Amino acid sequence: MARVLNQRVSWRTVALIPGESALIVGAVAASVWLRLDGEPWTWQQGVLAKGLLMALVCQLCLYYGDLYNLRIVSDRRELFVRLLQSLGAAAVLLGGTYVLMPSLVLARGVFVTAAVLVIAIITGWRFALDWLSSVGPRERLLLVGTGPAAVVLARELYQRKELGVQIVGFVDPDRAKVGMPVINPGVIGTIEDIPQIVQSHAVDRVVVSLADARGKLPMDRLLDMKLSGVTFDHLASVYEEYTGKIAVENLRPSWFIFSAGFRKSRLVTACKRLVDILAAVVGLLLALPLMLMTFAIVKLSSRGPALYHQRRVGQHGREFTIHKFRTMRTDAEAKTGAVWASAGDPRIYPLGGLLRRSRLDELPQLWNVLRGEMSFVGPRPERPEFVAQLAEQIPFYGQRHAVKPGITGWAQVRYSYGASVEDAMEKLQYDLFYIKNLSIAFDLFIIFSTIKTVLLRRGL
Repeated sequence: MARVLNQRVSWRTVALIPGESALIVGAVAASVWLRLDGEPWTWQQGVLAKGLLMALVCQLCLYYGDLYNLRIVSDRRELFVRLLQSLGAAAVLLGGTYVLMPSLVLARGVFVTAAVLVIAIITGWRFALDWLSSVGPRERLLLVGTGPAAVVLARELYQRKELGVQIVGFVDPDRAKVGMPVINPGVIGTIEDIPQIVQSHAVDRVVVSLADARGKLPMDRLLDMKLSGVTFDHLASVYEEYTGKIAVENLRPSWFIFSAGFRKSRLVTACKRLVDILAAVVGLLLALPLMLMTFAIVKLSSRGPALYHQRRVGQHGREFTIHKFRTMRTDAEAKTGAVWASAGDPRIYPLGGLLRRSRLDELPQLWNVLRGEMSFVGPRPERPEFVAQLAEQIPFYGQRHAVKPGITGWAQVRYSYGASVEDAMEKLQYDLFYIKNLSIAFDLFIIFSTIKTVLLRRGL
């Protein structure tokens, strides 16, 4: 298992992207060689760079076609359809590039030959990885505890086969529960049985739910096992590694205090602010024509002001005014007061829905970024009315205000739009993961993923 942005990544994912890059470059090289009758001298005239450009465009289209989401492309028919769609998009992009810059053209027919080779090679490569992952090694976990937190982790890992994890069973302090089904599999022993289970089932890690452990587990016995070679991990940490979020329901403040991360160095803070200023200035200049067009669309399609101003809660709980293009009717909350927006919300006028899906309504927030009230990346700012309500119902909700709110964030690219306390809890878990692992590299990854989210028109 490798780690990327503090998340565990299976060997299959590690092998997939660089392996596929090499195969695509090889397919392009083979196509050039075939179309140019194998003349080796052509590689000294910029053909290699042009071939790499074609491979880069192909792989970007594969990424934006969700072909690196192993959960989505586990179905072979879906894989083939998405391959054709992505390569079709690559053909359009490359065609436009060649019209603008004819000097980049490789040779007539190279792309068609390369596309055929890429479809054949990548399909075979994916099938081979699927087969290898089914017979290859998996990390084997033993869960200590049968409470809700352990079941949630087990269910998440059970549904995500691409992670390469296998749960061998559960352990419970009560011997009467041995043999009881939990999710899949069930309780296979008690605390005293852990050493024997680790040996007989080749367990890699024993994962302990402290919510189940308090007052129930003999910690001195677990310590003896630890010193004898058994590897233990906190359930919350394992959950974080595999899911990219922090489970807050069963955590105590001590976990946050002693956990690695949650550090904001002055250098990272300064660099993040510099990136925000540059991005906001460049964004406002480049988006000005688009903002003027959006302004006109809002004015023509709905009565009322084009811009919408609303109080939100920012860093350290300070309130500020956020600016957006209006997507709802002007009387949207006249009778109801503050309520969450939802998918298919009747208060959204027809073109307002389009503005939301394309995220064009968020463009005025670049001004908030420039003023320092927001960052480009961070937890989405919430309304004061909702913050007061959620802080009472969700543990650690106030901790999301430790950083500046953002136009986009980790929760926005990992979780679909939600309008309930349960959805707010889910998004908080992603927000806390972001705050814990805050870095410029993480921000750039989120921005890159946001572009994909917008292009695929996900969310509200």
